[in-house]
Amino acid sequence: MAQVPEKQNTAKGNKKRARSKGFHLDMTPMVDLASLLMTFFMLTTTFARFQTMEINMPTAQGPDTPVPGKNALNIVLDEEDKVYYYFGYPGDGPELRETDLSATGIRQVLLNEEVKGNPDMVVLVKATASSRFKNLVDALDELKITDTRKYALVELREEDKALLAAR
Repeated sequence: MAQVPEKQNTAKGNKKRARSKGFHLDMTPMVDLASLLMTFFMLTTTFARFQTMEINMPTAQGPDTPVPGKNALNIVLDEEDKVYYYFGYPGDGPELRETDLSATGIRQVLLNEEVKGNPDMVVLVKATASSRFKNLVDALDELKITDTRKYALVELREEDKALLAAR
């Protein structure tokens, strides 16, 4: 417990000096209170929750809905964080362009008037075997940021591989 020394009353004429006594403060109750508060706040705090993106995938037995070439934007994720895109289908002889996953890269392509101005535009995201999972997540994030409503995760076909090899 804390002990506070009491002053002694001395008369004016009597000039005795008070002996200085040591002061002792018991910190045990304060430590107990601090540990109780810390435990309380640790148990009642909500920790950061994982952010998830819901992707509705079609069933394998669902109908195959063909997309016209003028309404298709293909994004191909390749090794070393390279991103290629082209409009239409590989058989149409499209121009393969390279970009990246930054705000000045694929985001500008998705915000382009050719893509945003076409309400029937479908973005087809394809990943090569050598691409990283992080790139796929970044591409899906860019689709979410640009508020792209119609997109699909599609397997890379032989025509796409031939187009990438010809670049």
